[in-house]
Amino acid sequence: MEKDKLLIIEDDEDLRKQMKWGLSEEYEVFLAEDRSSAMELFKKEAPQVVTLDLGLPPKPTGVEEGFLALEQIIEHDPLAKVTVITGRDEKEYAMTAIGRGAYDYLNKPIQIDELRIILGRAFQFSKLEREHRDLQERSREESFEGILGTSPRMQEVFSMIRKVATTDAPVLIVGESGTGKELTAQAIHNRSARNNKPLVIINCGAIPENLLESELFGHEKGAFTSAHTGRLGRIELAKGGTLFLDEIGELPVHLQVKLLRFLQEQQIERVGGRKTITIDARVIAASNTDLIQAINEGLFREDLYYRLGVVVISLPPLRDRGTDLRLLAVALLRKYAAEFNPKIAGFNAQALGAIQRHSWSGNVRELENRIKRAVIMAEKRKITPSDLELSSPNEKYNGLGLKAAREALEKDLINRALEESSGNITRAARELGISRPTLYEMMAKLGVDR
Repeated sequence: MEKDKLLIIEDDEDLRKQMKWGLSEEYEVFLAEDRSSAMELFKKEAPQVVTLDLGLPPKPTGVEEGFLALEQIIEHDPLAKVTVITGRDEKEYAMTAIGRGAYDYLNKPIQIDELRIILGRAFQFSKLEREHRDLQERSREESFEGILGTSPRMQEVFSMIRKVATTDAPVLIVGESGTGKELTAQAIHNRSARNNKPLVIINCGAIPENLLESELFGHEKGAFTSAHTGRLGRIELAKGGTLFLDEIGELPVHLQVKLLRFLQEQQIERVGGRKTITIDARVIAASNTDLIQAINEGLFREDLYYRLGVVVISLPPLRDRGTDLRLLAVALLRKYAAEFNPKIAGFNAQALGAIQRHSWSGNVRELENRIKRAVIMAEKRKITPSDLELSSPNEKYNGLGLKAAREALEKDLINRALEESSGNITRAARELGISRPTLYEMMAKLGVDR
């Protein structure tokens, strides 16, 4: 298996050899002792991650050469992750380097285990950002009737759409809320011979039960108190085209009977009317509830279920769609950035990681809402986890070295234990699983106030 490439820029020969010896098992390591040789190697080998000593010849006691090297690396590859190596009294230089595009910093003397953790995270973020860039390009092309998806599950859905669209068979689309059931119905209609006729949509769960019958089947003048004129129902409006019944599981049982008759005979009667009207319309239904369970509970007719579900298309939740998640995120970001905030350049690596970890119970609809809000509210060029309201509890430790992150975590845990025990040291120590003397010692070391 090909190793990731790491470039070490360090003028101390002994330290260069030590770092290479400690890291060669995991990475393909390249060594440079000055800026010119470093840039030659960087352009030739294209390493994803670089370690950079700011003090380079011909002025090893200064930082000018190091900053020039950082500038040239970032200019050549903005996605390169550069970890700056500094002396303990040079933290201000390290922070300046991060402000100029460095990924992280590490103080000398170098601890290989700590460096290994920082580099591992750097390579991970580099891969995420490079995949993000590739997805930006792919998302411009890879869509099916406006539906993005390259995962095997979605390819199966697209195949079913292609097959069923050429027929007039009723279709039942099932899936969690936000998985794209209406888009799927639209795709079937667009690819059918009925695409020059209307696609009429009705949400059976959004209309009060006392109005739903009239909405579906229409009514005659005087059919009820407020029926001052006659009105065509959605079924008649779909004549020659397609009727999409969303949330079909919410349809009352007495209307299920009337709908079943229409499916069997292609005939309806308006509310208050006696005339039988023949309608040629294809029916697509959708449900985010378990209709089999509804049948068992007596809430949905079994004969209607099998009449509607001649073909059943099951839409996968977003969490089961693999790389489609980031493909969709990139496409939605580009869409809303163009509409609301053109300065937005993409997601940062932490945001991509947060997107990947989130469960997305609201599926594509939740993803779209979060990205739309983030684009509108973001103050920086790249979307962060907090813009998406997906901040990780560990985000505060990002950018810290291993030692600093460990101390920050210990301090947080001690403060929480003291707060929950109302300052009782014995209880707090017991909660933390350490002795009272150890807790006192740690509090003094970390500057924790009782």
